[in-house]
Amino acid sequence: MSGDGLSRFLGDTPLRVAVRLIFLSLVVGVILSALDLDPLGLVDLLFAFIRKLWNMGFSAIEQVGQYLVLGAVIVVPLWILSRVFAARR
Repeated sequence: MSGDGLSRFLGDTPLRVAVRLIFLSLVVGVILSALDLDPLGLVDLLFAFIRKLWNMGFSAIEQVGQYLVLGAVIVVPLWILSRVFAARR
């Protein structure tokens, strides 16, 4: 019974999942090696990205808000017009 629960959790039998994960890890490893990336380099990139977001602070949120309002000026009236014309049919 516990084997059924494990298989249901994993999505397949443990052996098949392990083989699939090993194959995918090998493929991703070859691709990352071809791109000259290593695991520590990826972690450093992630931390640099988080640090850059932190340093940007609230100006990033303000900029996203400006983009949202700028897009909404066009999108919302077009959406209202499409709903009005769809209601007439």
